[in-house]
Amino acid sequence: MPADGKYTAVVDRFEGDLAVLLLERDGETVDDIPLPQTELPENGCHQDAILYVSVEDGEVRNATYKAEETAQRTEHSQSRFDRLSQRPSESEAETDADPER
Repeated sequence: MPADGKYTAVVDRFEGDLAVLLLERDGETVDDIPLPQTELPENGCHQDAILYVSVEDGEVRNATYKAEETAQRTEHSQSRFDRLSQRPSESEAETDADPER
């Protein structure tokens, strides 16, 4: 059960009628908590949505969708994926193949 307090939450996945939120503090995932989908903000009812939540007695009491932060994280993830999916140049491939270089 998560400690009472305020968290940044990421909608990780949906299991039936529940959304599973990953709770973060200081950029680190510290816990997860299920929440009925009906309690999510309407515009934040999608995977990877960023929310600010308050937890009391092990339950989410308030959830606010953060559109700008969601967009920034999505952009950052896409940029990283794009960089990782690029083919290395010919010279990089040769250097990787010959560890003495």
